Amino acid sequence: MSDTTPDAELVLAGEEIGDVPRGLLGDAWYDLRRSVVFWISAVLLFFVALMVLVPGLLADIELTSSLTGGCQLSDSLQAPSAEHWFGTDRQGCDVYALTIHGARPSVMVGVLGAVITTAIGAVVGLVAGFYGGWIDGVLSRIVDIFYGLPLLLGGIVMLSALSLPGIWGVVAVLAVLGWVPAARLVRSTTIEGRSQEYTLAARALGAGNGRLMFRHILPNAIGPGLVLAVISLGAFVAVEATFSFLGLGIRPPGFSWGTMISDAQSVFFQAPWTLLFPAGFLSLTVLAFILLGDAARDSLDPRRQQGA
Repeated sequence: MSDTTPDAELVLAGEEIGDVPRGLLGDAWYDLRRSVVFWISAVLLFFVALMVLVPGLLADIELTSSLTGGCQLSDSLQAPSAEHWFGTDRQGCDVYALTIHGARPSVMVGVLGAVITTAIGAVVGLVAGFYGGWIDGVLSRIVDIFYGLPLLLGGIVMLSALSLPGIWGVVAVLAVLGWVPAARLVRSTTIEGRSQEYTLAARALGAGNGRLMFRHILPNAIGPGLVLAVISLGAFVAVEATFSFLGLGIRPPGFSWGTMISDAQSVFFQAPWTLLFPAGFLSLTVLAFILLGDAARDSLDPRRQQGA
């Protein structure tokens, strides 16, 4: 009879009690929890989520509109104080309240744009990579054409020509012009996945093309696709701010960080707080999404884990 206890046998085998295979997502979450970058981005995005989901908990919406009496011209361009933490703008509106409530339209554009462009790109890339041949040739040429169209320039032309202001106008521009990176990523992942042993085995067992694409190949593109979607989300928030700054996105009486920056540019040297606070929140939000995407990419990439 061996003197070694079951616990000792597990330790000798190189495993501690309670260790079980975690899988790809489990390993990714285990690595994320140990990442300082992930926690920094998570804390920043927690406060962004509060501003988007429950802005009234942080600031009174009435302080953002002269229609409700919350903006007084007599309070125009007041410096930050105990009464107005971020000061006031030219209309006498509270910059802190504007900044908090301006997060929702900016982030909504980013979320909707990331979801729609990732979905479109995933379908195009999956079909092109799986079928190959002339289908891949045609779709790849279409991708190349859209890849050559600058997002900002194309968006300016579309919004100017079609007169599509507001959140849905910007989302429409992103849906038309922003899906190319996702398509290229999913296509390359699909080409790699269709020749893997598990795909060949599933085909030999009689799996159809639809099952092969959506049950065996597409799941392997989910990780990289999520990373791209998170990073794109931050980029799309910045794109919305750019369009609104140019007067082509969200327009008064609506407001977002972009419209606040546009309104503040003429009084920057007189009242720099009117620009610095919305621009600072915009920059931190974009940075948080990029950091989260980088942390997720490192955790989901097995090759990076093996090289660590």
